[in-house]
Amino acid sequence: MKYTVFCSGSKGNCTLIQTDQVKLLLDCGHTKRYLTQAFKDLNLHPSQIDAVLITHNHIDHVSQLKLFKDRPVFAPHVLLEREDTIVLEPFQWITLGDLEIYAFPLSHDAQETFGFVVKQGEETLVYVTDTGYIRETDFDQLSNADYYIFESNHDVELLMATSRPYPVKKRILSVNGHLSNQDSAQYLAQLIGLNTKSILLAHLSSEANTERQALQTLVETFESVQVRINPELSIQCAKQNEPVTGGTL
Repeated sequence: MKYTVFCSGSKGNCTLIQTDQVKLLLDCGHTKRYLTQAFKDLNLHPSQIDAVLITHNHIDHVSQLKLFKDRPVFAPHVLLEREDTIVLEPFQWITLGDLEIYAFPLSHDAQETFGFVVKQGEETLVYVTDTGYIRETDFDQLSNADYYIFESNHDVELLMATSRPYPVKKRILSVNGHLSNQDSAQYLAQLIGLNTKSILLAHLSSEANTERQALQTLVETFESVQVRINPELSIQCAKQNEPVTGGTL
């Protein structure tokens, strides 16, 4: 499978997963202009998307749902303004063409938020953003995947130094908030395996994080626990206004 993270962050989130049979979209947030151009750059049209999966109902994940009005939409219970929405259930497997997709609950300040495990043949992609923690009971499903698109939202010191109101900082740091760089690194150190080909750190805060900080925290954590990694492991950061691709097709 191949993935393209069109955008990731507080202004919008949208990821395309492609196989020989399926074009699947995870979330559809950002501006209409940006997403329309991103599709054109790949010689695609929104009508070519086979299905849209929504993680949760925050505006930065659903703002351009209208672009895909004729496409099947799988979403949590709380996103039912579209009558044709197919409701996702926790711990549910669904099949789309040659993809098997597992929806598992995350902990965020939305009524219901999902992460996804996407399998195609022998390859697996794990998609985790917008969560304050990950349940250990989900580790088996998330372990030793080929590709991780994984939240690394903030550096705690940088967050506390911002001008954001304290209640906002407290929410971000809570179990219903976002994973810090350190949280993300510690989870990934437990989850990745020798099958893992790439890690894409996602949903980085523009005010309370930097790519260098996120990458440095991850590498230092891996070194400190002496995690075994694939010698060809690729580690990158997703961007807010620039697509990043990975996988193979």
